[in-house]
Amino acid sequence: MKKILLIVLCFFLPPVAVWLHQGLNKKVLWAFLWQLLGHVPGVIYSLLVVLKAKPVNS
Repeated sequence: MKKILLIVLCFFLPPVAVWLHQGLNKKVLWAFLWQLLGHVPGVIYSLLVVLKAKPVNS
């Protein structure tokens, strides 16, 4: 259920979704930078991080 909520959050606030999944690290900064370049690159990057990477906080 948590992963589904993170995926939905990826479409609205990509850096926040990466932050909740990974914690505060470089991936959050990358998600923010991709978001500044455009909404679609930010969404794609955050989906890749949430779906492929294992959560750090588990």
